Amino acid sequence: MATLMLGAPVAKELTQSLIPRVDALGQRGVTPTLAVVRVGAREDDLSYERGLTKRCQKVGIALRMFVLDQDCTQDQLMDAIDTVNSDGSIHGCLMFRPLPRTLDEAAACAALDPAKDVDCITQGSLYGVFANRPCGFPPCTAEACVQLLDHYGVQLDGARVTVVGRSIVIGKPVSMMLQARNATVTMCHTHTRDLAEACRQADVVVAAAGHAGTVGADCVQEGQTVVDVGINWDPAAQRLVGDVDFDAVEPVVDAITPVPRGVGSVTTAVLAKHVVEAAERQTRG
Repeated sequence: MATLMLGAPVAKELTQSLIPRVDALGQRGVTPTLAVVRVGAREDDLSYERGLTKRCQKVGIALRMFVLDQDCTQDQLMDAIDTVNSDGSIHGCLMFRPLPRTLDEAAACAALDPAKDVDCITQGSLYGVFANRPCGFPPCTAEACVQLLDHYGVQLDGARVTVVGRSIVIGKPVSMMLQARNATVTMCHTHTRDLAEACRQADVVVAAAGHAGTVGADCVQEGQTVVDVGINWDPAAQRLVGDVDFDAVEPVVDAITPVPRGVGSVTTAVLAKHVVEAAERQTRG
């Protein structure tokens, strides 16, 4: 039976580590503040917002809400971003995506100040991830994967890692972050020939393809660690499932993240960490 790498202990440890940093900022008269830009009221956005609000309250992060109607104009959205950029008391910004198709999402992302981009939606933040430079911040979910591996003592230096997925949100950035930790990374996707063999050769498999059951029993062997980033709805079972066939893979490998209660549990804690770090950077000196 594999060790379950639960996200809750990781999120708790990370949250507690932020409290003294927030206290230190407070002693200098600084309250780390996150702006949330939301267009409309999608249920998945609202669910994440509720979890984020609780996390920020635990840490001592203030929230500024910029809620726009579903049918808002591009100018109204850009005005909200301009306000975030120009307000020195706001240190980070989370903009829920995808935006309605009536809006130019690329223009909205490009308009945000990279220094306040705490979830890697700007080209400046992407440059920071790919160049391993302190510019902006990596995607919260990608960093949550690394935080989980660190918490559970998974050796990354010299490890062979197979990442299944090539999105700019997860697959590509987490590959870069793992390489920065001296892992040897193989990037795969749903069109990779003999995906199973590429996965079996790895010490660590990160599944981020966005398709349920992409990684099955034929993809794994004993001794491996599997991080499942996928979140998919299984209509037959009426429950959330990952990209990994958990029931088939869990008896084989050494350690695995469940879905839910795995990577997703750490994401809001990482976002809070980014906001605190942004406040420290912007008020330093």
